[in-house]
Amino acid sequence: MARENDFYQIGLTTAEAEKRAEKYGKNILNGKKRSSAYGIFFSQFKDALILILLASTVISTLMGEYMEALTIIAIVFLNATVGFIQEYRTERTLDALKKLAAPIAKVLRNRKKCEIDVGELVPGDVIFLNAGDRVPADAKIVESVNMAADESILSGESLNVEKTVSDKDAFGKVYMGSLITKGRGKAIVTQTGMNTKMGGIAGMLTEIEEVKTPLQLKLASMGKIISVICVLICFAVTGIGVIRGENIFDMFLTGLSLAVAVIPEGLPAVVTIALGLGVSRMLKKRALVRRLHSVETLGCADVICSDKTGTLTENNMTVKELSFFDKTVETDGGKSFYIGENVIDPRDVAEIRLAAYISVLCSSETVERDEKGNINITGDPTEKAILTMAVNSGTVEDNKLKIFKKVFESPFDSVKKTMSVGVEDKNGDTLILIKGAPDMIIPRCEYYYTDKNNIRMEAEDRKKIINVYERMSDKALRVIALGYKKIGKDQKNTEDNLVFAGLIGMMDPPRKEAGAAVEKCKSAGIRTIMITGDGKNTAVAIAKKLKIIRNSEAVTGEEIDKMGDTQFRETVKRVSVFARVSPAHKLRIVKALKSDGHIVAMTGDGVNDAPAVKEADIGVSMGEGGADVTKEASEIILLDDNFSTLVCAVEEGRIIYGNIRKFIRYLLSCNIGEALTMFLGMLIGMKTVFLPIQILLVNLVTDSLPAIALGFEPGENVMKMKPRRKDEGVFSGGLLSTIIFRGCLIGISTLSVYTCFMRWGENIVTARTAALVVLILAQLIHVFECKSEKKGIFGINPFTNPYIIAACLISFGVMAAALYIPVLNPIFGTVPLSLTQFLIAVSFAFFAPVVSGIVKILEEIFKKKKILNDNIVSVVK
Repeated sequence: MARENDFYQIGLTTAEAEKRAEKYGKNILNGKKRSSAYGIFFSQFKDALILILLASTVISTLMGEYMEALTIIAIVFLNATVGFIQEYRTERTLDALKKLAAPIAKVLRNRKKCEIDVGELVPGDVIFLNAGDRVPADAKIVESVNMAADESILSGESLNVEKTVSDKDAFGKVYMGSLITKGRGKAIVTQTGMNTKMGGIAGMLTEIEEVKTPLQLKLASMGKIISVICVLICFAVTGIGVIRGENIFDMFLTGLSLAVAVIPEGLPAVVTIALGLGVSRMLKKRALVRRLHSVETLGCADVICSDKTGTLTENNMTVKELSFFDKTVETDGGKSFYIGENVIDPRDVAEIRLAAYISVLCSSETVERDEKGNINITGDPTEKAILTMAVNSGTVEDNKLKIFKKVFESPFDSVKKTMSVGVEDKNGDTLILIKGAPDMIIPRCEYYYTDKNNIRMEAEDRKKIINVYERMSDKALRVIALGYKKIGKDQKNTEDNLVFAGLIGMMDPPRKEAGAAVEKCKSAGIRTIMITGDGKNTAVAIAKKLKIIRNSEAVTGEEIDKMGDTQFRETVKRVSVFARVSPAHKLRIVKALKSDGHIVAMTGDGVNDAPAVKEADIGVSMGEGGADVTKEASEIILLDDNFSTLVCAVEEGRIIYGNIRKFIRYLLSCNIGEALTMFLGMLIGMKTVFLPIQILLVNLVTDSLPAIALGFEPGENVMKMKPRRKDEGVFSGGLLSTIIFRGCLIGISTLSVYTCFMRWGENIVTARTAALVVLILAQLIHVFECKSEKKGIFGINPFTNPYIIAACLISFGVMAAALYIPVLNPIFGTVPLSLTQFLIAVSFAFFAPVVSGIVKILEEIFKKKKILNDNIVSVVK
C-alpha cells in the first residue's frame, strides 16, 4: 500500500511513458479517414447521368459538334464544382467544431505536475481532475474530494454521478469525455484511445455500412432509363432512315444527335444547385449539412428518434415545486411563486424563507456577485438549481448570512445520500442543516416546521409527507428533502430527531420550441420517438409535456433485453418512449424501424448516440454539446442543438424534393418536345427541323437559368402532407404521364408551326426560325406551369418567384438576339421574323399551356364530382 501511495506522488518517468506509448499507441479515437480535396472532387463524377453526359461529350466531339461538347463539359464541371465546394467547406467547418476533446491533460511525470497533450497519455499515468475539466481517458480514482462527474455524453442520463475511491462500482471510475462538475481528485489511467468506453462505442460505427439516399437511388434509376431510351432512339432513327434509303452512317449520326438531345444535361447541375441553395438556407437557420443529398432524405423521414437530455430539454435543472407540510408552492426557478393560481411574495412565507437559508448554507457551492451585482452560480446542476431558486426568492439577505459561522461539513456521498453542515449562530448555538434523498431524511424527522413553529410529527403526518414525495416523483421531479435541528453547546452532533423543513422538486425543462416542433411533426405525418438514458418516470413526464405521448406507456432497456425480435418490432410500432437504454438498445430500435420500412432520422449528442446516428437513414448531431464521434457519424449537425432547427430542416428537405420534381418535370417535358419534333419530322419524311446548333441554343436558354430559378420556389404547405413512401418513385403521383403529355404538346405545336410555314411557301430557314421561337417560348411558359403540381397555368400566380421572371426575361433576350442581331443569324441558322410571323409563332407557343390548363381544370371538376358521388353513396349506405 505504501508503494502504491508513493507511486501516486511520483508518477511515471519519461522513459516508462515512452515505452508504454509504443505498446498502447496514442490516446486518440480512430475516426473515419477523411477524403482528400482531390477525392471529394472526383467523387462528384460517379453519378449515372454524369457518366451519360461524359459519353455524349465524346459522341458530340466525334460528330464535330465541338461547341456542344464544350457546353456539356462546362455543365459537368459546374455540377462537380458546386458539390465539391459544399462538401469541402462542410468538412472544414466540422474540424472547427471539435470542442469536446480535452486538448491538455494535467499529469504527474517525474515527480512533477505538468501539462501534456491528451494524445500522449498512457495507461499508468496519474492525472489531476478539477471542476470544469474534461476527462482525457478512462481512469481509476485514487483520491476524491467531493468530486462528481456529468456522464450524460456516455450514458444519456442528466444527473451527476458522485465519484469516490472505490473498487466495487462505477463510482470509483471516470471515463473519457465526461465532465468533472464539482470537487477535485486524482486518478490513474487504465485505458486509452480505442480501448476506452468512448472508443468502444466509436468502434461500433465501423460495422455500419453507408447506403445511398433515396434521391441518389432514384436519379441513378432515372439515369439507367434515359440510357435505354437513348439507345432505342438511336436504333429507331437509324432503322427508319435505312428503310427510307438514307445513308446508314448519316442516319446513325442523326440518331446519336437525337439521343444526345433527349439527355437532360442540365438536371445534375440544377439538382446540385438546388441542394446547395437549400443547404445555404439551412445554414442560416443553424443547421450544417455535411452531405448534399442528405437534405432530401431528411425531407422524407417519417420517424424522428430523439435523445431527451439537451435535445428536447434544456439540460438545465430548474426548481419547479416546493412542498411543505400544509402547503405546496409552485415556482419557475424562483422568479415567481404561486399557491394555486395566486401569486405570492416568498418573503411573506416562513417555510420558504427557512428552505432558502438551508439551501444556501448547506451547500458546497458559493454564490458570487460581480461588480454590477449580477449573480454567478457554477458547479453541480442540482446545487445550481437550488441556489438559484433561493437567491431569486429574495428571502436570503447577505448581512444575515454573515451571522452564521460554518463549523463542520459532511459532504454528499452515494451511500448516505445526504449532505450536512453545522453552523454556529450569534448565540453560540449550533444548527445542523441537512439536505438529500427524502427516503433518508424523512424517517429521521420527529417534527415538522410550519408557520414559524415546530410541531411533533405523528405517524399520519409522516405518511402524508411520504405521499407528497411520491406524488412529486410521479411528476418526474427530482426531489430533495430539507431538515435541521438546533443543538446546545454540550449536545452531540447527531443527524436524528430532525425538523422536516420541506421538499424541493426539480426538473430539466423541455425546450420552449420543442413542443411546437413536435406538433409540427405530427401535422406532417412524422412520428417522434424519445430515446433516453434517464429514468422511466422522467421520460414519460417530459414526453407528456411535449405531447409525444398521451398515456404513460414506456419501455426500459431492461425490458427490451427480455424481448425477442418479433415482440420487439411490435413494441416499437406502438411505443414512443424508451428509457434507461444503452447504445446497443438505441441501435436496435433504429434497425427495427428501418426493417419495418420507415425512413428514420436519429438525433444525438453523446458518444452513446453515435452508432444509432450512423445506422439511421439521416443522422443528426448537436454542434454545441455533441461529441466529435457523433458529428463524424452524422449527415446533419444542429449548430444550436435545437430540436426545432431539425424540424425546419425537415421542411426544407421537403421543399427541395418538391423543387427537384419540378426540375424533372420541366427538363424532361422540354427534352421530349425537342426529340419528338425531330423524330416525327423525320418519320413523315420532312427535312430536319432543327440544326444541331439550334438544339444547343434551345438547351442554353431553357435548361439553365429557368430551371435553376425553380430552386427558389417556396413549398406548397409541405408540412401538412404525409411523408412519401420509401419505395415511391420520382415519377409518382402521375408525374410521368404529365411529363409525356406536356412534352407531346410542345412537340406537336413546334412541328405544326414548322409544317404551316413550309406549306405557306416560306423557306426552310424561316420555318426553322419560327419553330425555334415556338419551342423556346413554349418551354419558358412551361416553367411557370411547373411552379405547382396541383394547379394549371390558369391557377398559378406568376409573381411569387421573381427569379423565374428574371430568368425567363434573360432567356427571351438571348433568343431575340439570335433572331434580330444580324451577326448571329448565320451562326444559329436564323432569320429575323416579321411582327406577323412572330405573333403567329407566339400563338402556337400558347397552344400547349392552354390545352394543358383546360385538362387540369377538367381533372379538378371530375375529381370534385367523384368525391361528391362517393360522399352521397356513403350517406345512402
